[in-house]
Amino acid sequence: MKKLLFITIVFISNTIAFAQIELKGVMGIYFSSIPSMQDYINQSGLASNNQLSSFVSSVMFAGEAGIFINPGFETSLEAAYQLYSYTNGSSQGQYELTFSNLMPTVFAYYVLAGTGYNFKFGGGLGVRFVNVDESLPATGFTTTYNSVGYGIVGRIEGNTLLGSSIYANIGADIRYDVNGEPENNGTPLYNNLQKENVNFNAFSLGVRLGITYIIGGNN
Repeated sequence: MKKLLFITIVFISNTIAFAQIELKGVMGIYFSSIPSMQDYINQSGLASNNQLSSFVSSVMFAGEAGIFINPGFETSLEAAYQLYSYTNGSSQGQYELTFSNLMPTVFAYYVLAGTGYNFKFGGGLGVRFVNVDESLPATGFTTTYNSVGYGIVGRIEGNTLLGSSIYANIGADIRYDVNGEPENNGTPLYNNLQKENVNFNAFSLGVRLGITYIIGGNN
């Protein structure tokens, strides 16, 4: 038993010692369909002549750390932050709604690598921590709503060597996030016209640009 444990520890240590480690920082633009939120804003009378279309744009910032199990397979952990904001002014005052989502996600990738570049295809699953701030006209205060959900991601990306171990990164995502119905002390946002709670479930398409740094191996 001790011999088996020793062999396992040595194997894991050698794998970590000789594996490639990848660190990445990116920024992305995403186009999201969030039907329940969009219906709520458009039907509440708060949008006046500033109606939301079927897709809204948001920005996303992400950092990711991964390890290449072998040259053709990588696992990673990403922490991403998505932000969307809507503002509308009227004779009654200004209405604002801000939707943010903290999205830790575990990924697995298949990797096709060559000299000075690689392509990756993969997907991930993670938890979603949603925050919604709503400011109604003429009230002078903001109400914060929160929920916890989950999401899945499909991703394709490429890395091109810039110099040494630094790569330019470009990628594209398709996402579906089940963000649930955010609440404030047990009270959710409510769509009075449709007689239902507002959820922030979202289907998104996005493009990302960033920098990758690869440590170890043959780069």
